[in-house]
Amino acid sequence: MQIRLVLMLLALAPLVLAKKFKEEEKPAWAKKDIRDYSEADLERLLDQWEEDEEPLEADELPEHLRPQPKLDITNLDSKNPEELLKISKKGRTLMTFVTVSGNPTKEESETITKLWQTSLWNNHIQAERYMVDDNRAIFLFKDGTQAWEAKDFLIEQERCKGVSIENKEYPGVHYKKDEL
Repeated sequence: MQIRLVLMLLALAPLVLAKKFKEEEKPAWAKKDIRDYSEADLERLLDQWEEDEEPLEADELPEHLRPQPKLDITNLDSKNPEELLKISKKGRTLMTFVTVSGNPTKEESETITKLWQTSLWNNHIQAERYMVDDNRAIFLFKDGTQAWEAKDFLIEQERCKGVSIENKEYPGVHYKKDEL
């Protein structure tokens, strides 16, 4: 009997606790036809809708609203600023520019960079690839720390002219400067 009473109270609680305005208590904007709502009215309606919402978890927030990861500087080598930059990009999206050497056609560059992307994926480094020029592609990393691991792989490739991360150039090992 007590279980039924508790279940009945739980079922009726949302009806009793829900905010309902009587027609005469409603604000003027709420009495309008929804087709006549202005942007401000819609914004107020959204705020009212989200009023009792629980806040999102940190990993569900858009990237620009996520808290910065805590950096443990004690384990870092102070002589290696690149390591600090790498750690600061953890969990952040990072773009890397990769240039194919020689004078490749767009199709040739597409094939080469696709092969590099597949090799990275096979090594558990997830990168999206976008061609921006006949010999240049953007590799987009959802976790910025992976960009430096990918850079180490990419500069070793025979057709890699260079990789650019955060405006720092890393020339390909096999690239000769006299090449045009």
